[in-house]
Amino acid sequence: MVHLDLQSFILRARVLKLYRQALKIAHRAPVHVRGELKQTVRQEMEKNRDCDDKQKIRYLISEGLERIKGLDEMLDMQGH
Repeated sequence: MVHLDLQSFILRARVLKLYRQALKIAHRAPVHVRGELKQTVRQEMEKNRDCDDKQKIRYLISEGLERIKGLDEMLDMQGH
């Protein structure tokens, strides 16, 4: 088992929370794009899976939050 310092543990929790939020919002998308959207979310997470630079992880989290906020607002405007 990998032992994480407190900062790494907190960052990991934030990443997992972001992932769950993104999937939850993707589930609200129209059926014909939902699968592709979920796949994109997963690919983005996998692409950065091995990143161990805490500064970059913080940046990616903030970027991800902005992107899901935009998606959430777009789905709200479309009535989904």
